[in-house]
Amino acid sequence: MRTPTGLWSRGMAIAATAIALLVLNTLLAHGNGWPTLWPALEWRLAPELAPLTMLVAAWVGLAGPLPRWLARALATLGTLWVVLHYIDVTVPAILGRRVNAYWDAPHLGAVIRMGGSEGAWPRVALTLAAAVLVLALLYLVVRACIGALGRAAAQRPARTLMLGFATLTVALWLAQSSTGRPPASMFAPTVSTMLAEQYRLLDAALSRGASAERLGPGPRFAGTLDALDGADVLLVFGEAYGAVTLDRADIATKLAAPRERLATAIASSGRAVVSARVVSPTFGGASWLAHASLLSGLDMRDPTDYQLLLTTDRPTLVRHFAANGYRTVGWMPGLQKPWPEGAFYGFDRYGNADSIGYGGRPFGFWRIPDQASMALIHAQEFGLGFGAGGEGKPQAGQVKNDPLRPDSPSDARQPRLVVFPTVTTHAPFRALPPFRAEWSTLLGREAFTQAEVDAAEAVPTDWSAPLPAYLASIRYQFTWLADYLARHAPENLVLILIGDHQPIGSVTGPDQPWDVPVHVIARNAALLKRLEAAGFVPGLHPRGAPLGPMHALTPIFIDAFDGSD
Repeated sequence: MRTPTGLWSRGMAIAATAIALLVLNTLLAHGNGWPTLWPALEWRLAPELAPLTMLVAAWVGLAGPLPRWLARALATLGTLWVVLHYIDVTVPAILGRRVNAYWDAPHLGAVIRMGGSEGAWPRVALTLAAAVLVLALLYLVVRACIGALGRAAAQRPARTLMLGFATLTVALWLAQSSTGRPPASMFAPTVSTMLAEQYRLLDAALSRGASAERLGPGPRFAGTLDALDGADVLLVFGEAYGAVTLDRADIATKLAAPRERLATAIASSGRAVVSARVVSPTFGGASWLAHASLLSGLDMRDPTDYQLLLTTDRPTLVRHFAANGYRTVGWMPGLQKPWPEGAFYGFDRYGNADSIGYGGRPFGFWRIPDQASMALIHAQEFGLGFGAGGEGKPQAGQVKNDPLRPDSPSDARQPRLVVFPTVTTHAPFRALPPFRAEWSTLLGREAFTQAEVDAAEAVPTDWSAPLPAYLASIRYQFTWLADYLARHAPENLVLILIGDHQPIGSVTGPDQPWDVPVHVIARNAALLKRLEAAGFVPGLHPRGAPLGPMHALTPIFIDAFDGSD
């Protein structure tokens, strides 16, 4: 006969088991509360809780109470699993793509520094201290749950409940997997799957030199550039300029006015624009993959392929222009340290943050505002001044000897190909500089006042709600582009503006395509017609499906720039 004490003991064991399983399942099955960094409660099962539950129940049933060392080991492993699960569901939500530990980890320090100036380090230290405290509390919670399971498993009903829960979870998992249906609706993503994927990525990265054939064939860099008629070509990779600026109604509406001002500036300067969409090889970051895709004509979705590419002598769009008489310039204000691998592209001049001649005060992590970079290109490479009505422009075929550029030629001027990846629209989309109507002021040491820099850097960074800052940075990009085209651009300039990737996922929202806009702006009507025949449409609003991946745009440009039919 069961005594009331025995029934109470069994009932308490069952209740403790249920509570412990519920807490552990919640920790291992949470989602992300987009667009924040906070976890969100999701009613799903955590498949990896089943083996832990089976182990505890079997150990207690066969060998007696859990040893302290085993309880601690399981608590440590369980805490690690919760942290990895948090990373697995949070990083894709915020960044917009899955994490690649091998390639992303080296950039973690730079990401932290992007969040603020020197004064932000106390905040970073406080955040790290809080993270350590949360980790310790998490361990105590997991340890308490495992301890509760270990004690409850001494009672047969509780042990039966644990084994039943584990068996049912495994059965449902196997049933859904065997039918080919994705288990995401019922089950949380597993950490073991993430670790297996990271191992695959690591193995691919470390074996990148195994075979150059993995890059596949590239486009034929053949023909002439006669269709350009000797015009300067400015290829601007608009940092984080993604199709979300067109596709999301709330974002498109807030950018409608500056986009219209850009369209007006294009028309008033006697130019026209055609546009299309392409699929970037990356999302939310890793801009260099997009640059390499377009300049090489090869698929760079895998960072391993990018690293391999830089070790080869594959032809590039840069070398194609050089072979046709162009001076080629890589204008890279975002690069703040030596990059010898960049020699792969074959630029005649390669300028980084320290060598492009910016003498003004730095703005935030990226230091050089995009408008200032454009002013330096205009003065140093196009050889033009900023006087009203074109005052200061050299005669056709000549360039002024510019003291800002040590290698500036004074002889007959070659046409330019300038590749310029912007930085001001980079996450976290601050510190945002003021627009300068007087472009010439951007060439000197007093480009911006200290008060302007301090005010811009005082605006707080919010990685979890960056949309307002993103919109402001894109407005800034449209503003300086419109003013440059309307007032200062070389008469026959061909300007190609292409997004390198979508902004981070906390701007775009979940499950967004990897599409980016590409605009070609020129007075050359015949060139624009050739691009329309390839799928571009007039105006700044590309319609329809993407032309293809970004590297598919390279042969389109090669054909369009060639003068033959």
